[in-house]
Amino acid sequence: MDARALQARRIGPNTSALVEIILRERPHPEQGFRSCRGILNLAGSYGRERLEAACERALVVGTRSYTSVKSILVTRLDRKRPDKAADEPAIVHDNIRGGDYYH
Repeated sequence: MDARALQARRIGPNTSALVEIILRERPHPEQGFRSCRGILNLAGSYGRERLEAACERALVVGTRSYTSVKSILVTRLDRKRPDKAADEPAIVHDNIRGGDYYH
């Protein structure tokens, strides 16, 4: 097992999941290693609990980068729950076709 994966596992399950996804999805391994190293280094500045919460939020909103995780921490979004997606259209208007339009 990779050292980054072990360090991420010690921080928490969300951090571990994010690191695994990044390492798996990047086209070149070096890109994934650098991104994961940067994310794991954020624990020194922000603490393990905040990093774990930021990784949870990143997974929920679908971001997979160091920049996104750092932005979540800087803007303190790790302390807020992400809004749930609505099941309805964002806008209701006569000009907007519904799901039954083409059927």
